[in-house]
Amino acid sequence: MKKLLIIGASSQRESINSTLAEYAGSQIPDTDLTVLDLNTFEMPLYSQDREEESGIPEEAQNFLKAIQASDGIILSFAEHNGSYTAAFKNILDWTSRHQQKLWSEKPMLLMATSPGSRGGATILAAAEQTFPHLGADVKATFSLPSYYDNYSPDKGITDLEMKKHLEEAIAKFCEPVSS
Repeated sequence: MKKLLIIGASSQRESINSTLAEYAGSQIPDTDLTVLDLNTFEMPLYSQDREEESGIPEEAQNFLKAIQASDGIILSFAEHNGSYTAAFKNILDWTSRHQQKLWSEKPMLLMATSPGSRGGATILAAAEQTFPHLGADVKATFSLPSYYDNYSPDKGITDLEMKKHLEEAIAKFCEPVSS
């Protein structure tokens, strides 16, 4: 059994990105899923002064430990004004100060969704470009546009073409995880 870390990069309690990431993880057989709630990792806003005064918060160290304990990561981004959510960016800032290659070369499936027709495409493209510099082994990406039109809590992804794209992304992601 492989250990997969599931992250919805939003602090919203009913995050559609958390739901999508958990759905993707549930499609992979014989895995042990650990779902991270970003609210567990609330820290003061990163600043170099604060780091020098207080050190790196325990929450950043715990986030890194969760990454290191996994065999792979499924992460789905919420997009706020074309960028990461403030909560997720703050976790990245603190954790990368503890270990610059914070993703520890783990295979990753990067995803995004939104109620809009672009499905978080801007932030997904940014993450795909920058995450390798933070130690990510990005194996696949997936964007689900118009979440409320294409996802059902009972059925999962309802658009057959989108569902096929997710299955293909999961297959690419699983190759190194299951080997």
